[in-house]
Amino acid sequence: MNKSSFFIVGQHAVIEALRNPKRKVLRVFLTEESKKNIHKKNPKRNILENIKVYFKTKKELDKYSTKENILHQGYVAEVEHLEKPILKDFIKNKKNTTLACLDGITDPRNIGSLIRSAASFNIDGIIIKERNFPRESKLMYKASSGTIEYMNIFEVSNINSTLKNLKDKNFWVYGFDGYGDKDFTSIEWKGNNILLFGSEGFGMHKHTSKYADFLVKIDINNKVESLNVSNSAAIVFHHLSYVKKKS
Repeated sequence: MNKSSFFIVGQHAVIEALRNPKRKVLRVFLTEESKKNIHKKNPKRNILENIKVYFKTKKELDKYSTKENILHQGYVAEVEHLEKPILKDFIKNKKNTTLACLDGITDPRNIGSLIRSAASFNIDGIIIKERNFPRESKLMYKASSGTIEYMNIFEVSNINSTLKNLKDKNFWVYGFDGYGDKDFTSIEWKGNNILLFGSEGFGMHKHTSKYADFLVKIDINNKVESLNVSNSAAIVFHHLSYVKKKS
């Protein structure tokens, strides 16, 4: 396992990393105000116990976030990578599992937003090409608002072979495409499903789309060309969560 460390910034990103027992937090840089806020948000547990804490001014912390043009909010942490979950182990004997698969999506903000939506609506995990996953991106961590700490993210070397293997293990693959055959809300959404999303501008890779059992779409105003991929995913995740609660 890669034990290299990196920095994350932002209130939710840092607090959730501190709350996660599986995450090794090496150092935390806080303003006096953000330290008080941490204790307010965690009155029953000292999540800074056994953590090296350094107090800095907001200006001193700016150097950790100005390059990415994001706000640190008085919170910076140096953390180690989480253990990578193994997809084939995770799906063993699973029923009614829903995974999102990101084909060619590389923008850290979009990936972070997708993770946040997936966690919010109980998606079981996200599959992404290892080469496309910005594992140390402050932008991604900030956009996920801490939810990355609790989402299964499966980094794979090849999306196509992964989809083929999942299909062989009784997963249905639904590719989301503006020219899909039917609206996704008309699907029953039972069993094990893969939600395949392509990148903005390019959509799914042509060869990857061949692994989709069905091409489905989100019906939107025909005057609007498309939705941001993270917005599309949030709509889909919410609907599936609603369907599962009703069944």
